Amino acid sequence: MLQLRDLPTTEVLEKFAERYPDADVTAISSFLHLLRVATDLSIALDTCLAKHGLLQGRWWVLILLMREASQTSTPSILADKAGVTRATMTGLIDGLEQSGLVARVFAKDDRRSVIISLTAVGQAKLDVVMPDYYRRLKQCMQALDEEKRAQLQQILGLINLGIPAFI
Repeated sequence: MLQLRDLPTTEVLEKFAERYPDADVTAISSFLHLLRVATDLSIALDTCLAKHGLLQGRWWVLILLMREASQTSTPSILADKAGVTRATMTGLIDGLEQSGLVARVFAKDDRRSVIISLTAVGQAKLDVVMPDYYRRLKQCMQALDEEKRAQLQQILGLINLGIPAFI
């Protein structure tokens, strides 16, 4: 992923706006800053998880399984919830299974039917990772009080509604 480190100044954006009348300088600046922060957050999360021998994709699968009362799910449901293809989910599950963090449980009457189960080793891994993650997340968000966090969620929700403009 390209990571734009050098965000354009207001002056640069105004030059673009002279050439392209639809260019809204404050919208562009806000969008680019949001994209920059989102990228930086993703990189920081990768760094945190790497210290625990995990990648984001695998970590999210473990989280999705832990959220279930039975700590199980099907690969297709996991793929839908994670927003990835079934093929990508298969790769994630393969890696987690090799590490002993999840297990495939096949139906006795139909070997094509499989359930993915969080193992005790997988739960133990989360029990180490999650306190570190939550501590770091708390530090990251400490500059925002509850009111500002609520405002941020509201603003992000509004931006999310505009995403179809790119599609």
